[in-house]
Amino acid sequence: MYLLEEKIWFWLLLAIPVIILLFLGVLFWQRAAQKRFADSTLLKKLSPERSLFKPALKIFVISLAIFFLVIALVNPKMGTKLETVKREGVDLVFAIDVSKSMLAEDIAPNRMEKSKQLVTQIINNLGSDRIGIIAYAGSAYPQLPITTDYSSAKLFLSQMNTDMLSSQGTAIREAIELAKTYYNDEEQTNRVLFIISDGEDHVGESSNIAEQANQEGIRIFTIGVGETTGGPIPLKRNGIVQSYKKDQNGETVITKLDEQTLKDIASEANGEYIYGKNTDEVTEKVKEVLNGMNKKEFEAKQFADFKDQFQWFLGAGLLLLFLDIFLLDRKTGWLKKLNLFNEN
Repeated sequence: MYLLEEKIWFWLLLAIPVIILLFLGVLFWQRAAQKRFADSTLLKKLSPERSLFKPALKIFVISLAIFFLVIALVNPKMGTKLETVKREGVDLVFAIDVSKSMLAEDIAPNRMEKSKQLVTQIINNLGSDRIGIIAYAGSAYPQLPITTDYSSAKLFLSQMNTDMLSSQGTAIREAIELAKTYYNDEEQTNRVLFIISDGEDHVGESSNIAEQANQEGIRIFTIGVGETTGGPIPLKRNGIVQSYKKDQNGETVITKLDEQTLKDIASEANGEYIYGKNTDEVTEKVKEVLNGMNKKEFEAKQFADFKDQFQWFLGAGLLLLFLDIFLLDRKTGWLKKLNLFNEN
């Protein structure tokens, strides 16, 4: 396992082809000037000790030295051992509603962005729990499998939007079914599913599947996002509202938070319904729930003890620059005797 600490220094490698091009340009200019001065036979007699190989060798050595010095600046690090870190926690899966109704702005900035804020804050307050993310609308889609990498989780979370899934609706049942596949049977940690939604379940039978999930050891907590009074679904272009979604009769669609559906799902799965308007209150409630659960031990392996390796490349680069001082344009005596490059 290796790590490149300062990758920006790789840009200095562009100096190598520039140096080579300048060398070739000077070489062609010299040959053209020499031809104007005298023919090749006469030039060999005038400068019998001049090496044709050394200039090319010098430019190669300089280029290689620059390469090693740049790698030294990048500061590569090597992982010296594989450390096993024991963790205790809960397996959490977040099923986030990405249907078009989540664009309603009855809760600021809108239901979709509020859901992402809630999950982000929950993740920020976690300890060593493992997390997974599911996106669902008319169908469910695995966004991120169970992991301890919170940074990746927040990255995937930030990219979620209501255009992710082409099939519209709110199929909570499918989200629960998919969540059941997230948990590892071989590592029996406590299993928790958070459903973040406005509760408009257009498919139905969510309570039945929630009860089945609870029988498999999954507790379901639902977080309601929106207002019971509801709001229209804006249709925007370049961030500007053009109109609002309408039904078949041309009437503006009003989408409302269906708390009862979310309460029923949580009740059937030994969980609890949480109103998601206040982010701090939701975060504290989730923390309270998780602290009250028994933590199970699981293991996560990671590379540890990265050590700097720049000194090797720095030494090689300086050595090559030192050698370049002794690479004169004249032929070397013992190499001349060997005639390795047919220069006699």
